[in-house]
Amino acid sequence: MPELPEVETTCRGIAPHIIGNTIAQVIVRQAQLRWPVPENLAQTLTGLSIQSVTRRAKYLLISTSLGTLIVHLGMSGSLRIVKLGQVAGKHDHIDIVFNGGTVLRFNDPRRFGAVLWTKSPVADHPLLKDLGPEPLLADFNGELLYARSRNRKVPVKSYIMDSHIVVGVGNIYANEALFMAGILPIRHAGKIALARYEKLADCIRVVLQHSIDQGGTTLRDFVNEAGNPGYFKQQLRVYGRAGLPCINCAQPLTDQRIANRATVFCRHCQS
Repeated sequence: MPELPEVETTCRGIAPHIIGNTIAQVIVRQAQLRWPVPENLAQTLTGLSIQSVTRRAKYLLISTSLGTLIVHLGMSGSLRIVKLGQVAGKHDHIDIVFNGGTVLRFNDPRRFGAVLWTKSPVADHPLLKDLGPEPLLADFNGELLYARSRNRKVPVKSYIMDSHIVVGVGNIYANEALFMAGILPIRHAGKIALARYEKLADCIRVVLQHSIDQGGTTLRDFVNEAGNPGYFKQQLRVYGRAGLPCINCAQPLTDQRIANRATVFCRHCQS
């Protein structure tokens, strides 16, 4: 599933190609995604110019003077820049064609993604209004994690993956950040001290930023706006390495399911 680094990579990749450009045509080949594509989307968007492309959690926000297009990549979706006339594939569900021939193409094999439209302030949209802070911004820190964790008995891995606490810490990055911070993912969130949460917040930022710098993590089928894979997979320290030696102590890494998600950690280096 594309996570925050993959979505941020896509955001940065498509922005230079579409900001300032005017939409000439919208082609909807498949309207039945996670939620139905608005029936009048083509009519609504045609003639509008793109003012900005930003990200909130795992949502891409493509803004115009009349409203905002909200895009979620779901489990396997991607947004790619292609040339006008490039033949659409089986899972190429939506094309946004710009004056000049640039095409923004939405591909989603599993159709768990979404393309929605709102005229209201996007921060008030039901999908966004209750989200936690962005982990790469200043309002996210260890004090926040500590304060919200008091009396919480859930595993700390589940806690930091809760988008109401902080957005964008998906399964891969939760594994990696907890290993970097030396914290066992099975520990109760409410039992972790402030100093350790301060370190964990720093590690979350480092892991996510490094993944963005590497263009995301390719585990199944993530590709960026140009159709190229991300390379953070090559830097993974624990995720996907169950049973292999820990890079720090050489002890075999442990694999355990937490909330039905693969969790890999080192019982010697994490406590």
